[in-house]
Amino acid sequence: MRTIEPDEIDLLATGAWILGAGGGGNPYLAGLNLRTLYETGTRVSLIDPMELADDDAVALVSSMGAPLVGRERLSDPRFAVKPLVAMQKYLGREVRAVMSGEIGGTNALQPLMVAAVTGLPVVDADAMGRAFPETQMSSFAIDELPMLPLVLADIRDTELIIPRAESPKWMERIARKALTEMGSVAATCKAPRTGREVKDHAILHSTTKAIRIGRTVHEARRRHDDPIAALVEAEKGAVLFRGKVHDVSRRATEGFLRGTVRIEGLDGDRGASLELAFQNEFAAAWRDGEVQVTTPEIICVMDSVSGEAIGTEMIRYGQRVSVVVLPVPDFFLTQRALAATGPRAFGYDFDFRTVLAGRGQ
Repeated sequence: MRTIEPDEIDLLATGAWILGAGGGGNPYLAGLNLRTLYETGTRVSLIDPMELADDDAVALVSSMGAPLVGRERLSDPRFAVKPLVAMQKYLGREVRAVMSGEIGGTNALQPLMVAAVTGLPVVDADAMGRAFPETQMSSFAIDELPMLPLVLADIRDTELIIPRAESPKWMERIARKALTEMGSVAATCKAPRTGREVKDHAILHSTTKAIRIGRTVHEARRRHDDPIAALVEAEKGAVLFRGKVHDVSRRATEGFLRGTVRIEGLDGDRGASLELAFQNEFAAAWRDGEVQVTTPEIICVMDSVSGEAIGTEMIRYGQRVSVVVLPVPDFFLTQRALAATGPRAFGYDFDFRTVLAGRGQ
């Protein structure tokens, strides 16, 4: 176990925003909350998942909803901790630690806010290795572990517990219906996992990975190097496209942010165009009408100068951007995982494609 240092908050926010693939929520506000807590002397501990006892209970905490609404309904650490308190009361027992449901975006910082209030450590792991829009796309659900109960809490002091559902997909559907009535954003706590389950089924050391990615970008910027080039070299990714945002279409519907982005090429991509489709996160990219790359690979739109990620709720006309592809954890390239997280799971009539060498088509 180690302390997350004050300077690592910004690094984690940058790295998690990149791993968010356009979703997961902008971590800026969560980072402000954490820095405020750190200024008062609060510290958060990060525990290696292999140090958990097999019977330790680990709660998965996150924010759920449409990223655009999350920008309007500002959360704070007290809001983030509400579903955990409700979960412990419902189960009649306390948890040993908290961890992120997904390492992408603000959900990478959500467990840190909970930990800052409760004193619990944060497990260096998550269930996605990036951000995905739906619960059944997590490693625990894909490996067919029980996903219930689920607790949702909103800013109106409403708490909803879903104790049973036929499947993770049905749990997601029911939760999304309730979420729309809550205003399309809520804090959640998912069924606690045992330490053994975390070690066997989670994506391990993903918080450390996000901090590492953030450090790569920040250090390149300090050296006045290209942060995009530094990132793709360090993480074995690829630059898919460089250009200027020409058109954005998006709408908040059924608890998701859906839409498309069209980018006109610059530099070596001049004369070409790239279209991106998203459901909270970027799901597929077409160059001049031909599919280039799809989920579950991490498709990230980044500011070409600063190297900061741009979320689907923040992208706008005129931005000069670089579209980067980073490898998703190998777990998600199995046939079972691709069935849950590949393009067909999002309703597209084509199979997984990638531009990263040696990772299949």
